[in-house]
Amino acid sequence: MSHGSGKGRRSIRLKDYDYSQPGAYFITICTKDRMCLFGKDLDGELRINNYGKIVLGFWNDLDHLYSNVRTDAFVVMPNHVHGIIMIEESVGAIHELPLQNRNDKMKRRQMLIPKMVGRFKMKSSKRINAVRDTPNMSVWQRNYHEHIIRDEGSLKRIREYIKNNPLTWNLDRENIDREGEDEFDAWFENNFKKINPRFLINADS
Repeated sequence: MSHGSGKGRRSIRLKDYDYSQPGAYFITICTKDRMCLFGKDLDGELRINNYGKIVLGFWNDLDHLYSNVRTDAFVVMPNHVHGIIMIEESVGAIHELPLQNRNDKMKRRQMLIPKMVGRFKMKSSKRINAVRDTPNMSVWQRNYHEHIIRDEGSLKRIREYIKNNPLTWNLDRENIDREGEDEFDAWFENNFKKINPRFLINADS
């Protein structure tokens, strides 16, 4: 998987793509500074804590926001989450154009995927900060990563990766103490990076 540093406020998007249109979207969101906030590895078993359970709850809430949207595979890792969002029918033709000014950025945030991710980040951050009594502290990186899943084979492979991710934390790209390479990264690079890269998207939280 290709991850940016999370620094700055870049928005790298497919030109003329409507992020409200039907499809499957692979989403990755990392914590601020890759802090292991949601759990830890205990003797080879990954356990999420109360903050991780808060994150899981707000992700599941996304199913109830729109009748044509459902969540698919999802996992909470110590310092990031992976999930798939399925949009089953269009909710409006909002086509993306090259950025011209701040108003264009605001319009993009109203597209369904950025809007849902932004809500998820905002709500989970607010609840976590209330629990730990840290008002307005950043929980998530400002940006997130998304990949448009093009076919059933890719969907199956990404679902498997999400399901097994807790078993391969020692190889995880986001783990600063990782012990090797995850074969999923090589698969992704070989199959998708050149023709359908994952995009670093700005989403305030």
